[in-house]
Amino acid sequence: MTRMDWSVYVITDRRTAGGRSVLDIVRAAIRGGATVVQLREKEASTRAIIELGQALLEITRAAGIPLIVNDRVDVALAIGAEGVHVGQDDMPAAMARQLIGPDRILGVSARTVEEAIRAEQDGADYLGAGDVFGTPTKPDAGPPIGVEGLRQIVRAVSIPVVAIGGVTPQNASAAIEAGAVGVAVISAVMGAPDPEAAARRLREVVEAHRGASRAM
Repeated sequence: MTRMDWSVYVITDRRTAGGRSVLDIVRAAIRGGATVVQLREKEASTRAIIELGQALLEITRAAGIPLIVNDRVDVALAIGAEGVHVGQDDMPAAMARQLIGPDRILGVSARTVEEAIRAEQDGADYLGAGDVFGTPTKPDAGPPIGVEGLRQIVRAVSIPVVAIGGVTPQNASAAIEAGAVGVAVISAVMGAPDPEAAARRLREVVEAHRGASRAM
């Protein structure tokens, strides 16, 4: 995997977009400084996901940032996305790695140290750790792991860890100071009145506190 910038990882969510164009929100988020985009569609048909993925890929490729497909290894391969992200209830990470090969990016969700270590052993390139702060977009996520849970996961693995779950400009600093390389957000950008400004603010917080944590 080439060196990645995980600073602001925006996950699409049609419901959170509130009737606005997902593509327009992603364009705005990239202008604001988003560094990774994940296509996440839970209820659309496979054809609709592919069509959205192809449209997103045009935007992300033009911006020079990767598109990661949530859950759907088949869609990631079909559209030629840079990577796929699987949760603990999705396709096993080792199987996903086998299907996508060594060059595409593989991300895995983890909420415990044990899940994180197993994901790294199974070939994950990065982890989405959380739910850190509590999220309204994934009510089945269980209780938040908190900043200390995030810190323990970061210390247990050698691959990058992105904090996810209820991340806002107000709490992103705590996630970065706990060792996360970036923040993954849905509501904070997809639901923001001004997605460009929201992404820019998150990027500023991440970069400021990453520098501070290095100096500590």
